[in-house]
Amino acid sequence: MLKHRGFPGRLPGTDFQFTIRRANVKEGPTKLVKRERFRDRKTADRAADAGFMAALWQYFGEEPFERGNLDAGRLSWLFGREVVPAEDPFDPASYEALLRIDVARARQAFPEVFAEDAPDALGEDDDWED
Repeated sequence: MLKHRGFPGRLPGTDFQFTIRRANVKEGPTKLVKRERFRDRKTADRAADAGFMAALWQYFGEEPFERGNLDAGRLSWLFGREVVPAEDPFDPASYEALLRIDVARARQAFPEVFAEDAPDALGEDDDWED
């Protein structure tokens, strides 16, 4: 399982997980499924989706990426809409599965993530050397 070094492990200040620590060797990877996002979801849940999308965008951009240690539960909230398979055939239960961001749909769903003044989702501070 590929570990995405530098990718945030969770949404800061919350227990919303973005990555997993180790592969599930006993049962195998959790299958990605499209989860329905209803309008009445809690504000914290919507913030976790936006934070995860921001991290994906800043870390991978428009390039295809391997699922690796990205949390299947968190990916499933975006899967089939903003995050789509980048290969055919696609195995939703593989750590090596390739995904990509559907930029048009992601911009529509999370405009704040793509704004010029969007906060840094990766926790990188460009001014730390100053």
